[in-house]
Amino acid sequence: MSWEVLSTIGTAAFAISGAFIAMEEEYDIFGVYLLGIITAFGGGAVRNLLIGIPVSSLWEQEMLFQVALLAITAVFLFPNNALRHWNRWGILFDAVGLSAFAVQGAIHAVELELPLAAVVVAAVLTGSGGGMIRDVLAGRKPLVLRAEIYAVWAALAGLVIGLGIIHTDTGLLLLFALIATLRILSYILKWRLPFRHITN
Repeated sequence: MSWEVLSTIGTAAFAISGAFIAMEEEYDIFGVYLLGIITAFGGGAVRNLLIGIPVSSLWEQEMLFQVALLAITAVFLFPNNALRHWNRWGILFDAVGLSAFAVQGAIHAVELELPLAAVVVAAVLTGSGGGMIRDVLAGRKPLVLRAEIYAVWAALAGLVIGLGIIHTDTGLLLLFALIATLRILSYILKWRLPFRHITN
């Protein structure tokens, strides 16, 4: 599985996720496209800033922008009865985007020969950065900060790739499927990380 394939999958999934949430918040058509684009490319932009890649490199991804615009347009034109099932399908698109971008971000960091910590950070930022920006702009608590396990799965992808455990395209495909599945299961089964309440 090449970096380009993962980028395409993640871009389409997050663009759809952003567009759905924008429509749920009753944004106008400009807001739907804007939130969809920001969700699809926000994580990569933040990652590039932290690992020293010019943000302007995003504008070289013309094909991915076309993929995002096509995905957003398709969602905007969905009939209302299909949009009613957003709560059922939204977690799937978000999980696919998280997994694809986490794996892609880790691969990119490894190709730049960055240390393990940077590979893990790149995976987390690429996988969850766009969703965090999306949720903030939509006035919601970011998924990464909720009780459900979210960014931990992206970090796991970065750790596996950074340690060189996987070396084949088949292995990357299986890792992609595993991370997406774990994210969906953590939502369905309400897996949580430890937390504390502060009481007065």
